[in-house]
Amino acid sequence: MKPLTRAEEEIMQILWDIERGFVKDILTPMPEQKPAYNTVSTIVRILERKGFVSHKSYGKSHEYFPIVSKDEYRTFIIKRMLEGYFESSFAKLSSFFKNDESLNTKQYQ
Repeated sequence: MKPLTRAEEEIMQILWDIERGFVKDILTPMPEQKPAYNTVSTIVRILERKGFVSHKSYGKSHEYFPIVSKDEYRTFIIKRMLEGYFESSFAKLSSFFKNDESLNTKQYQ
């Protein structure tokens, strides 16, 4: 598994929420300044090549659905962050949050 770009992750978040949909269904919940239909279509096809998404064909239309769950991706990203920034140590990660005053843990409870 590879990390997703910001645009890919935004589309995956939508697909995880709606579970399956056509490109127009992915565009609908996006905030204003929406990307072009063709841009979303291209990103979804990239996600399919990367193994995150599959589709069911209805003639020339494609209904897309995630084949990597949000939990699987979340686990991958957290492990990658732990390995890359905290020497695979949960204690170092916890210490980071505890010692960083700009991260007010009360706001996350």
